[in-house]
Amino acid sequence: MKIKKLITVMTLFIIVLFSGCAKDDFQETKGICPEVSATSPSNGETSVPLNKVISVTFNKEMNPATITQTSFTVSLGTTPIAGTISYSGKTAFFTPTSNLEANKTYVGKMTTFAKDLKGNALQTDYIWSFSTGLTLIPIVIDTDPAPNATGVVLNKVVRATFNTNMDPLSITTGTTFTLKAGTVAVAGVVSYSGTSAFLTPNVPLTANTVYTATITTAAKNVAGVALQNNYVWNFTTGTLSAPFVSSTNPFNTETGVQQNKIITATFNMPMDGLTITTGSTFTLKTTTTNVAVAGNVTYSGSTATFTPAANLAVNTNYTATITTAAKNLAGVPLANNYVWTFSTITSITTGGPFVELNSVARFGIIAGVGVSNQAGFSEIRNLDVGISPGVRSSIVGFPPAIVVNGAIYASDDVAPPGVAAMLIQAKQDLTNAYLFAEGATSPAPVSVSGDQGGLTLAPGIYKTTSTLLIQNGNLTLDAQGNPNAVWIFQIAAGFTTVGGAGGSVILSGGALAKNVFWQVGSSATIGGNTAFKGNVLALTSITMGSNAIAEGRMLARNGSVVMTSTNIIYKPL
Repeated sequence: MKIKKLITVMTLFIIVLFSGCAKDDFQETKGICPEVSATSPSNGETSVPLNKVISVTFNKEMNPATITQTSFTVSLGTTPIAGTISYSGKTAFFTPTSNLEANKTYVGKMTTFAKDLKGNALQTDYIWSFSTGLTLIPIVIDTDPAPNATGVVLNKVVRATFNTNMDPLSITTGTTFTLKAGTVAVAGVVSYSGTSAFLTPNVPLTANTVYTATITTAAKNVAGVALQNNYVWNFTTGTLSAPFVSSTNPFNTETGVQQNKIITATFNMPMDGLTITTGSTFTLKTTTTNVAVAGNVTYSGSTATFTPAANLAVNTNYTATITTAAKNLAGVPLANNYVWTFSTITSITTGGPFVELNSVARFGIIAGVGVSNQAGFSEIRNLDVGISPGVRSSIVGFPPAIVVNGAIYASDDVAPPGVAAMLIQAKQDLTNAYLFAEGATSPAPVSVSGDQGGLTLAPGIYKTTSTLLIQNGNLTLDAQGNPNAVWIFQIAAGFTTVGGAGGSVILSGGALAKNVFWQVGSSATIGGNTAFKGNVLALTSITMGSNAIAEGRMLARNGSVVMTSTNIIYKPL
C-alpha cells in the first residue's frame, strides 16, 4: 500500500514538473493552468464609462489572498491609479477610488503573483488596455528588458509591446525606435510583428553599460493615431552573452511542410536538457487559432526535437516557439523567445509516407569513412558535405571539386564548436530515415524486380528482395498532378543505374525529386551520364559514374561516397 502511494506521489511530481501546473483531479483532469478568460472592459474597448469597475475573470477559482494590489493593477500610462480590489467566484474586481479621466487610455495588468487554489500561478502576466474616449490611444504596455533591469545579456534583442496594432511603416530604425549608450546611438535593425517592435543591434552590446531605449511619437496605430508622449526606459548590461537558436527545421516561413514533420531547433551551444520541456520550453501552435499541438519534446547534442502526437493538418500555418525557459549548462537563458512559422502541404500526400530526413537534409553527401572526387570539377550545390566517424583527411579531391553555398564538415573539426555532435545527430537522423523507409508498409508495397528501365510508376512503395536496376530506358515517376506524391523504393541488395541511352530517372505530372527515396540494403551505383532524381539512403557506399548528375542526396550510412569524374549534386526541389 505504501509502495503504491509512493508511486502515485512520484508520478504526480513528474507530471507537475513537466506540465508546469498541478492537476485539479489526478484521475480525470489533464492539468489546467490558471488563465484569464475574460476582462471587462475588453481589450481595445473604447468609450468606457468613467465610473467603470474593472474586472478580470479566470478559467478557475483563484486564491483570494493572491488577488491584491501586487497582482492586479490599473494604470494611466505608466502611473498606477488608486483603487480597491475584491474577489468573488472566479472574478477579481478593481474599483477606482475616483472616476476615470475622459478621453484617456488605461492599461490593466494581472501578474503571475495570482495563483489558483492549488498554488499554480498564472503562467505569464496578462496585460490589456481600454479607452474612456472614442479612440484607443496607442501606448507602450510592456518592454523587454524591463525598465531598470540589470545584468541584461549582451546579445539582447530589445522589445516594446503596444496596446494595439501599430502601423509597421511608422516603426522605423533610427527614428521611431532608438537605443543609445549615453549619447551614442546603437546601430541595429527594427522590425515589427503582432503588437511588438523589435530592435536587433548589429553587434553585441557593451558589458556593464547603461542603455536608454526610446519609442517616439512617430509611432502610430493603424488608425493613424500617434503615441502622445515618447516612451523612454533604461537598462544595464551584465557580462554574459545568452545562448541562441542557430537553425530550425522547418526553417522560418518554409512552405509545403509534410504532415509527419518532426520539428527541430538547434542551439549554438550545449543546453541544459532539463530545461527543454514539453508544453513550456518548446511549443507548437496553429497560427490562426492559437491551438496548441500535442507532442513530445526531447533534447540531444545541441538540438531540441518536437514530435507531434499526430500528423499535422493540411494547408495550415503553424507557429513554433522556444521560450526563455531554455538555459545553457551555465544556467544562462535565451535572451528572447525564439519564434518561427511554417505552413504544411496544400493537399494530402499520395503514394508512400514522406521520409523525414531531419538534420541530415542539409547534406548532399554524407558518409561514414570516406568522401572522394577522383577527377574533374565536381560540384555540390546548396548542400553540405559531411563525414562521420571518418575524419577530414578522408575527404579527398576537394579541390578540384567544390561546394557551392555549402560547407564541408568532418568529425575531427574543432571549429566551429559542436561539429562532431552535429554530425552524430545527422548520422542518427539518416539511420532513422533509412529504417523508416525500409519498414514502410502503407500503402502495401508493390513487388518489383530486375530492370525498371522504360517503365512509368505511380506514387507508392516499391519493394524488391534482391537488387534493382535501371538500364533498358529511363524510369518515369508520374505524380498524376499531385506535387506531394511520394515514392519509396525498398531495395534489399544493390542498386544500379546504367548510363548512356537509358538509366535516368524522369519526373512527370508534377513530381518532385525531394519526395523520392531509394533505400538501398548494400551499395548504390549511379551510372555515367545518368540524370538521377531522389535521395539515396544506402547502408554501405555510393558511387557516381563519370558525368552523372543528381537532383537529390547521396547519403551513405557506413561506407564511402565516390564521385568518379565531373559529377553534380544539387538540392532537390
